[in-house]
Formats: sequence, structure tokens, C-alpha cells
Amino acid sequence: MAAKTPVRARPMKVRSGDHVEVISGKDRGKTGRVLRVEPKRERVFVEGLNMVKRHTRPQAVSGAQSEQALGGVIEREGPIHVSNVMVLDGKGKRTRIGIERENGKRFRVARNSGTRLD
Repeated sequence: MAAKTPVRARPMKVRSGDHVEVISGKDRGKTGRVLRVEPKRERVFVEGLNMVKRHTRPQAVSGAQSEQALGGVIEREGPIHVSNVMVLDGKGKRTRIGIERENGKRFRVARNSGTRLD
């Protein structure tokens, strides 16, 4: 059975490239950089966190002169729900994010210090 996805994806305040800290789960307290964001699933992929193992079958690489097989156990980052991470401000402290508008442009602002993140 397929997993349910939210009907309408809300805009996420976490973006790729942000430094975040995991606040719950097996990687609680660890920090890393966001590699990828999936707004429809409300998930983020953080560099070096929530590592999952994927067993792949060796397959021939196209374009290679020798039949090189890439297979085995591959470790890569798994998804983390966006509610389980908090963005770090410039000082490395966890913060919530607010939105400020100026001249028709939106800017993300750290709530605890008031500094702009963009």
C-alpha cells in the first residue's frame, strides 16, 4: 500500500544548503547541511545523518570499455521529517524562522536573533 502524501504541500521554511540540527530521533543533537528538500513529502535529506543501507545488484556501466560492475551495500542519507529539524542561525543556535517582507521580496529571519538567513 502506498504512503499517503499531503493534499497540498505547504511552503517549507527549510531550504537546501541550510545548516540544521536534528531535534528528535536516532540522530538527535547532530548537525549537518541540508542536501535536498522534498516539500510534497515534507522531508529533508541532511548530509551524513539518518544513513540507510541499500543493497544493489551489480550492473554493467554503459560506455565503459571493461565490464565494470557497481554493486554491493551502498550507504546514503535517508529522509527526515521537517518537524524533526531546526535551522541554525549564524551563531550556531537553534532558531525558528519568520518571514519579513521588504519592497515586495520575502526574507527568512531568525526569530531569536533577528538576523536574515538569505
